[in-house]
Amino acid sequence: MEKVRIDKWLWAARFFKTRNIAKQAIEGGKVHADGHRVKASKEVSTGAKLSIRQGWDLVEVEVVSLSNQRRGAEIARMLYRETEDSISRREREKAERQATNAGIQQDRPNKKQRRQIHRFLREQE
Repeated sequence: MEKVRIDKWLWAARFFKTRNIAKQAIEGGKVHADGHRVKASKEVSTGAKLSIRQGWDLVEVEVVSLSNQRRGAEIARMLYRETEDSISRREREKAERQATNAGIQQDRPNKKQRRQIHRFLREQE
């Protein structure tokens, strides 16, 4: 196998759950091959450098082998190699997001906290 459609490869490498979602991501500009936007019908070959935006993360990978069949996760991970820069950047950004969200209260205030908020607001007026 020399070339595979990029949407099919992304699906087989388990970056996206369905080919349709992979196609939508490509059309939305979330996938770049060798620094350029691509179409879903673009054929990818081994050695190609892909950058894939998934949520907050930007994953940069090099295509190691090709497949047009979706297999298990362990086999799918052998289709690509993520760059060291990509791994370190994702870990750093993840730590920054966690540090930013550390002080944010996730649940609703209880009755005592609501009273304190209302008392504070009355004093500010």
